[in-house]
Amino acid sequence: MSDETESYIADDEEAAAVLKTVGKVIKMCRERKGLTQAELGRAVGYSEEQVSAVERGRRAPSEKFLKAADEVLGADGLIVGLRKDVAQAKYPKKVRDLANYEVQAVEVCAYANSVVHGLLQTPDYARALCEMRRPPFPEEEVDRIVAARLDRQEILGQQLTTVFSFVLEEEMLRRPLGDKMVMRKQLEHLLDVSQLRNVDLQVMPTDREDHAGTDGSFELLRLAKGDRVAHNEVQLISRLISLPAEVQLLEIRYGTIRSQALTPGESLAFIKNLLGET
Repeated sequence: MSDETESYIADDEEAAAVLKTVGKVIKMCRERKGLTQAELGRAVGYSEEQVSAVERGRRAPSEKFLKAADEVLGADGLIVGLRKDVAQAKYPKKVRDLANYEVQAVEVCAYANSVVHGLLQTPDYARALCEMRRPPFPEEEVDRIVAARLDRQEILGQQLTTVFSFVLEEEMLRRPLGDKMVMRKQLEHLLDVSQLRNVDLQVMPTDREDHAGTDGSFELLRLAKGDRVAHNEVQLISRLISLPAEVQLLEIRYGTIRSQALTPGESLAFIKNLLGET
């Protein structure tokens, strides 16, 4: 693990506390089994140093590590059962807060104007975005961000009672971020996701003369008890919005954006045409 990634964990008190608890559980199971860190490492494909970092809460163990350690140490599901806690700890704090709301939501509406929304990104597209970052992320930080983003996407298929609505700008679908093949696979993925019964996907054409979304991307979440929150993010700033007047303003804008965009059926045909051009 890089010094930057260890620093990230140390600076995030909530994530650090989770990883320390996970590490203590793994250490307890290892010692009960009578194995050294080196022996456990050889059994699960980690070095002794990496096992030590996991047990000290300085490294987030992979799902593969948790499964292997659970089996080797005879933990009967105790270790692998920590997978969700570890996945949450991998999120940057600003994303963890948003993800917690997304899990509680009965409706998620998102307008994206520069890159494909995180809930819709393929692994290659997400990685390409991270690798473009300047100054660059350490490689392990890229891995962590991509893994967390993909884990967050599980709600699309698992929460079938939650309704999702996305409006994406045409221009972002034409921009070959990563390379043309990465973008082609991303477009194919959008077609697949649009087949889910709880997902509406719309495209905002570039030639629209009236556009309610010129102030940037945002996300709206309606929670089970009727509360509403919103989220918007610009460079260096990620903000959750709960003030009713501000949430209401974004709800009005989103309704207008949807009416200005192509219908879901038209959007599906549009993406298919784009695929034919790539």
